[in-house]
Amino acid sequence: MTQREQQILQWIREDPMISQEALAERAGITRSSVGVHISNLMKKGHILGKGYLLPASRYVAVAGAVNVDIGGQSRDPLVPKDSNPGRVTVSLGGVGRNIAHNLTLLGVKVHLLTALGEDVHARQIEHSCQTLDIDLSRVLRVPEGATSTYLFLSDQGGDMVLAVSDMDIYEKLTPDYFARHLAFLNGAALVVADANLPAESLVYLAEHCTAPLFVDPVSTVKGEKVRPILGKLHTFKPNRLEAELLSGVKITDRASLEQAARVLLDTGLERLFLSLGAEGVYAADHREQVLVPCCPARVKNATGGGDAFAAALAWAWLEGKNLADSALAANAAAAIAVEGEETINPILSPEEVGRRMKQMEV
Repeated sequence: MTQREQQILQWIREDPMISQEALAERAGITRSSVGVHISNLMKKGHILGKGYLLPASRYVAVAGAVNVDIGGQSRDPLVPKDSNPGRVTVSLGGVGRNIAHNLTLLGVKVHLLTALGEDVHARQIEHSCQTLDIDLSRVLRVPEGATSTYLFLSDQGGDMVLAVSDMDIYEKLTPDYFARHLAFLNGAALVVADANLPAESLVYLAEHCTAPLFVDPVSTVKGEKVRPILGKLHTFKPNRLEAELLSGVKITDRASLEQAARVLLDTGLERLFLSLGAEGVYAADHREQVLVPCCPARVKNATGGGDAFAAALAWAWLEGKNLADSALAANAAAAIAVEGEETINPILSPEEVGRRMKQMEV
């Protein structure tokens, strides 16, 4: 899609009844030129027939990681180079998969774009996604590839001692892969990507997606991939360390917090939701800012809070919630997540998020 086509499509999204004369006036081109662009948009599937009917866009496309997590916890103090009695668990994870799972609990139709090998782990993921109604029809199948796997060992107290991460398969998620699905991505209500994707693929999505693009930086190391594209993102959700790294501002008080946010927003980024841990979340765009306190929670497992937070931001945007209410919804979802025994808390729902939101005040 050309830059001019992206511009015209955005105007049509904002006003589906806009005339070709009005489009021509906005663009500073002739009506006949607008007609050519409209015809091209129809051929590419971005507009369905007369009246600028847009494709159904209530689905969300999530592009990112799905892992099989294998963990072992010893019953007694670990003895090196020996077999240690304990408990072994196998579960599904990955930032992209977890966000997709949480979105389904919030009632959103989700399509997951990721890479799977041809192994037993891929079948586990396929079965789970089928049960959850997460669409995998556009997944990249890698012949003889190893599905992403994370193997970790914990001591008797639950502290991780050693881990091995096998995530090379994500290097197959190239710009060419996303180019093959670009029309589908642009037909989504929004696209959520995580920084497990290759840097060049994140750049491709930022430069070619006409749907709003939400990005989860995942970690300080992987978050560096986001630096070149910050100005093209709709929504970004870093934590304190990630925001400090990308802004170059050490966050120590409200003034430095606002300064870091300004640096990030000055790139052209539309919305920022900066997680401050126990201090809450700072949300800002180019019109307003708000500091929202944490939602009360009895923490049982903190690992899934960030993924639920990201999913709720996407859900809140679909629901048309403003900046403050989006932050409240995200905090509420994170609180629900950390109260569960597993990474995903099955009680997450729009009703439960709404109930928790009422417990908080901005």
